[in-house]
Amino acid sequence: MRNLPLGSVIGAVAGLVFVLVNAGAVPGAVVWRIAGAVAFAAVVWFVVRGPQLTPAPPSREALRTYGLSVVAMLVALPVGAGIISNVLDDPDAVLVWVVFVVGAHFLPFARAFHLPVFLWLSLSLVIVSLVGAVPALALGSETAAGWTAVAAGFVLLGFSAIGPRLSQPAQTRPG
Repeated sequence: MRNLPLGSVIGAVAGLVFVLVNAGAVPGAVVWRIAGAVAFAAVVWFVVRGPQLTPAPPSREALRTYGLSVVAMLVALPVGAGIISNVLDDPDAVLVWVVFVVGAHFLPFARAFHLPVFLWLSLSLVIVSLVGAVPALALGSETAAGWTAVAAGFVLLGFSAIGPRLSQPAQTRPG
């Protein structure tokens, strides 16, 4: 039985969901949804066709970091969404917050799992959220928030495809 990179599968599903759910807020929704589905299929193909992975089990500390990060994300999402919707009165900007929090939750993974790919994934999503925050907050733009989420979906899909290849020791990478 192959050891498929579970993180890539989770990231690909999350990326596809970001695209499918939020493409309706941007022009060309059908095109973006099709592109998301094609990207998802490509990720699955890359993951299944990729090299056999035999990662060491994560340490107890890494699992604790993972758990705390996920719990922090699950708390931050509704708390921030409530503040953005009720205090700032800008419910469209909640999507930008979601992208920011999802990106930030990956940051501790880089150190915990000794995988720098999580640093780049985290920074990419945080940058996407910050770029999207400007028009979403300044203009109250639902379209800007939608673009932020769609872009985040494609970032997740991209890292899901290349992440396992970046995370392996050089000698086991396919030639």
